[in-house]
Amino acid sequence: MMSRLAGQWFRSLTILIVVSIVVSGATLSTAQVHSRLEPRKLVEKRLKSFSDDNQIREDRIYKWLAESGCSKPNLSEQTPKFGLPPNVICALPGETSDVIVVGAHTDKVMRAGDGVVDNWTGASLLPSLVFSLTSEKRHHTFIFVGFTAEERGMIGSAYYVDHLTPKQRANIKAMVNLDSLGLSPTKVWESHSDKVLLDALASVALATKLPVSPVDVGKVGTTDSESFARYQIPRITLHSVTDDTITILHSPKDTLSAVKIDDFYESYRLIAEYLAYLDGALASSRALEPGRAAQ
Repeated sequence: MMSRLAGQWFRSLTILIVVSIVVSGATLSTAQVHSRLEPRKLVEKRLKSFSDDNQIREDRIYKWLAESGCSKPNLSEQTPKFGLPPNVICALPGETSDVIVVGAHTDKVMRAGDGVVDNWTGASLLPSLVFSLTSEKRHHTFIFVGFTAEERGMIGSAYYVDHLTPKQRANIKAMVNLDSLGLSPTKVWESHSDKVLLDALASVALATKLPVSPVDVGKVGTTDSESFARYQIPRITLHSVTDDTITILHSPKDTLSAVKIDDFYESYRLIAEYLAYLDGALASSRALEPGRAAQ
């Protein structure tokens, strides 16, 4: 998470989101969700395989994406600037050209901790989420991106979205951003998230009985989702930061010991179910749009 002012604090909301989502004319008080999960042992092993070198971090994400079922030509790299590691991009083709982007930055700040929380927790989950989504047919094409150089001003995410064509950007129906997980149960940056995406998350949390609560982080930093917001692309950021843990980011305290493994794995479970559910929920809601032809 790119910090603007490490000494500033933010307001933590404590209410659990329990709203429901309206899909296909029916109110779903609980979501029908299902996805396969990688074993905790493997998720934890990847988390422990962090590096202080940003290029090595990107290399490992590329390798794990390939092992999780993403192969060429759907696995690629994109270099935004000479001297930086590339963005790593994995596309899982769906039945349509509608796209859900799932992103997490792979880099860490230099000379300040190990960057495990910020953001190896998010980056190392990308391969597991690919695995979770390859078990069934998907309506959307899912594009997973490990963004480079978020800590230097969101260079990777800005380059990625800026270099899409207008049509490609219009095809993106949601951007789900993962940044700094595992410090606590899952949090969502509510004030910078699209309402439909928030409602879908609440529905999944209610169905799975996994915790999620809103904690806004705008006063202490920004993140890759905001590169997409410039183009009015719906986005949501999932994290785990509270005012008790904010000082861990960009400090020597950002180490593996700061991560609560139970909370981290529960975040993986929630996000995997959320993406699977979002695939159908967004497709159903768009089918109700006036003038939209039935698929």
